[in-house]
Amino acid sequence: MKGDPTILKMLNERLAEELTAISNYMVHSEMCGNWELKKLHESFEKQAIDEMKHAEMLIARILFLEGSPVVSKLNPMKIGASVQEMLAVLEQAETDAIKAYNETVAAAVARGDNGTRELIAKILLDEERHLDWAEAQHDQIARMGLENYVANQA
Repeated sequence: MKGDPTILKMLNERLAEELTAISNYMVHSEMCGNWELKKLHESFEKQAIDEMKHAEMLIARILFLEGSPVVSKLNPMKIGASVQEMLAVLEQAETDAIKAYNETVAAAVARGDNGTRELIAKILLDEERHLDWAEAQHDQIARMGLENYVANQA
């Protein structure tokens, strides 16, 4: 089925964002693993796997719409040097992703592409869950202090 060029372009933009997110989460995960922050390491790793699944779904949709998935493009990565910086970077990335996915849903609806709308809506819910998790980590840090939070992650 031949897809709308605007939708294909947007799907490839979302794919680049997901591929970048995978790398961001994996680097942060391994940094936390190196610091022996096991819980945070596992949380970041799980979110990287979620982003991999998103990338896989986007690639499948692009191919279904007879487009060419662009897997060689990554957006600039931001790596936090501390736990607080990591969480801030990832919170901003998820906020940006939610905005972009909402724009993609609107474009799909405007073009009558309900298959893409449904797929993007599923990914959007995961991104909202990721943002909620990051915000909860900031709340925990505010409530218990950074030192106690980090000690809890070991």
